Amino acid sequence: MKFSKGSKLTAALAGLALMTGLAMAQQPAFFRIGTGGTAGTYYPVGGLIANAISANGDKGVPGLVATAVASNGSVANVNAIQSGSLESGFSQSDVAYWAYTGTGLYEGKPKVEDLRIIATLYPETIHLVAAKSANIKSVKDLKGKRVALDEPGSGTLVDARIVLAAYGLTEKDITPEYLKPGPAGDRLRDGALDAFFFVGGYPTGAISELASSSGIELVPITGPEVDQLLAKYQFFAKDKVPADTYKGVGATETISVNAQWLTSTKQPDQLVYDIVKVLWNDASRASLDAGHAKGKLITLPNATKGLGIPLHPGAERFYKEAGVLK
Repeated sequence: MKFSKGSKLTAALAGLALMTGLAMAQQPAFFRIGTGGTAGTYYPVGGLIANAISANGDKGVPGLVATAVASNGSVANVNAIQSGSLESGFSQSDVAYWAYTGTGLYEGKPKVEDLRIIATLYPETIHLVAAKSANIKSVKDLKGKRVALDEPGSGTLVDARIVLAAYGLTEKDITPEYLKPGPAGDRLRDGALDAFFFVGGYPTGAISELASSSGIELVPITGPEVDQLLAKYQFFAKDKVPADTYKGVGATETISVNAQWLTSTKQPDQLVYDIVKVLWNDASRASLDAGHAKGKLITLPNATKGLGIPLHPGAERFYKEAGVLK
C-alpha cells in the first residue's frame, strides 16, 4: 500500500503528538514543603516527609518530587503558600487560624481564605515556667507578678494573652516583659522575673538547663477556664508534659497548639489525596519513627485533631475513608 505525502505528514505529526503527550505525562510533579530554620524541628521532619512521599521505585506518589525548603517558619510559609511560591508548608495551628480568619497576627490584613490543612503533625506545648520562689500554682497566681510574654509579633505573645484572658487577667494585672524565652530564663534565674511563657515541643533545651541549674515550676493550664477556651479556639488542644521531662518537675496538664502541614485549594484534590495516602502507609510510618524524636508523635489518629481551619478536600476524603473523620 502506498501513502501520499499528506498521509505521511499526518502520521508523522500524530506520532510526534503522541510522543510529546507521553513525555508530558512522564514529567515529574514538584511539591515543595516550607519548613523552618535548619537547626529547628520543622526542617528535619519536613525532610522525612518529603522523602517518604517522593516517588522511589514502587514507593511514594508516582511521579512526585517533594523537597523540604528551609524558611523563616510559620508566617513565612503561610505567605509563600498564599503567593504560590510554595505548594505547602508547616505552621503552628494558631498562626494558620489567624491567617484564615484575619485575626491575631493577621489583624487588619486580608484573610488567607484558600488555606487548607493536609495533616496535624505533632503538638507544640504551651509552657508556663515559674521560679520556685514565686509561689505560682495556677495562671490566676500571675496577678501582680513579673511575667515575660515573648516579643511583639510572636505567636507566643498572642497565645499568652488568650491564656491570661481565659483566667480573667490582662497585661494590666501583671508586670509584663516582652522577652524571648532565652533572656527570660536568664532573668528568672537571676530573680528579676517570676514566670515566662514558651510555646514549643518538649523537652526544650533552655528550660531543661534552667530546671537543672536553678529549679523551676511548670504551672498547670487546666480547669473550667480551659474548657471554655478550647470551645472558643479550636486550634488549641489539651496536652500533658510527662513527669521528669524537666528535672524535678512532675506531670503537668497544659494545652498546646499543633504543628500542621498546610497547602492551598489551588492544589489538585487527587494529588493531595495521593500524598496523604502515602504519608500514612507502613513505609512512611517506619521512616517517621526512626528518623526524628517528633516522628513518633506524627500519627493518623492525631492527623485531624485541633484543626482550626478546613482540611483540603483531598485530605478530607482520605481521612473519611480511613475512619478517623466522620
